Amino acid sequence: MTTPPSTVHCDTVDVDGVRTFFRHTGPDDAPVLLLPHGYPCSSYAFRALMPQLSDRWRTIAPDLPGFGYTDAPARFPWTFDAYAAFLSRFVDTVGLDRYALWLHDYGSQFGLRLALEAPERVTALIVANGDVYEDELGPKYETLKSFWGHPTDGGRAALAANISREGFRDEFVGDLPDRLADRVAPDLWTLHWALMNTPERRAGVLRLFEDQATTFAWFEREQHYLREHRPPTLILWGPHDGYMPEAAGRAYLRDLPDAELHVLDAGHWILETSLPEVVPLVRDFLDRRLRLT
Repeated sequence: MTTPPSTVHCDTVDVDGVRTFFRHTGPDDAPVLLLPHGYPCSSYAFRALMPQLSDRWRTIAPDLPGFGYTDAPARFPWTFDAYAAFLSRFVDTVGLDRYALWLHDYGSQFGLRLALEAPERVTALIVANGDVYEDELGPKYETLKSFWGHPTDGGRAALAANISREGFRDEFVGDLPDRLADRVAPDLWTLHWALMNTPERRAGVLRLFEDQATTFAWFEREQHYLREHRPPTLILWGPHDGYMPEAAGRAYLRDLPDAELHVLDAGHWILETSLPEVVPLVRDFLDRRLRLT
C-alpha cells in the first residue's frame, strides 16, 4: 500500500534577527533531509519533492536571506561566506543534529561548508547539479571567469542585465531542449522575479555574482572532505546544463568512487523536468540509509 504524501507546512523562524521562511514536512522524529536552494530560486524548488518523502523523512527547506519570502536585511553582506554561516545558524536554530544534504547550484556550496564545519552530522549527500570541480565547468562560466579576472564597469553592467525576468527565464529553461522546456512552468521565473525585483535585492545578487569567485578556493577543501569522510552519496545529473555538463557530475567519482550516479535526460533544474524519475531513486537511496542508521 502506498503512503499518501503529506502536506508541506510553511513557517517562519528568527535567525539572528532575520525573519526566515521555511517549508517542512514529515514526522518531527524522522531522519532529516536538508534542502538549501540555489539561484535564482528558493525553497519553492522542492515543493513537489518534499511530500513524496514525508512518510519516512523529515524534509526542511529554508529561503535564504534575500530569496523567496525571507527578509533581506540591509546589513546582510550577500557573500558565500555569509550564506554558509547563515545556513549553519538556521540549522542550530531549528535544532537539527543530523541530516542528509541536498547539494544543488549555489546550495551545494552552502551545504558543503556545513559538512566541513560538522562532518559528524552528515548522514548522506544527494548531489544534483552542484559544482566543485573547476576543470569540468561548462561554457556558461566563461563570462563570469572573464569578469572575475578583469572586473570592469561594463562587465558589471552585463552581469546586472542578467538579473531580470528574461535572465531568470534563461536560468530555468535556456539550456533545455524543447521536449523538456515545456515541462517547466513560467511560475518559476515569474514568481522569483517578482520577489527579487527590488533595488536592494538586485544589488545584492550582483554582489553575490562577484563574490562567487571566492568559491573556487573552497573546491579543494570540499574535495578533500569527500575523500576523507566518504559520505554515502547519490548523484543525480541533468547534462543539459551550460554551467555544469555531464562531466561535472562524473567528476565526483574521482573522490567518491562508491557513489551512485544517475545521468537523466534533464537539465540544471532536475526536479522540474524529471520528478517521476528522481523520486524512486531518492527514496531507494534514503531508505537504504535508514536501514544502515
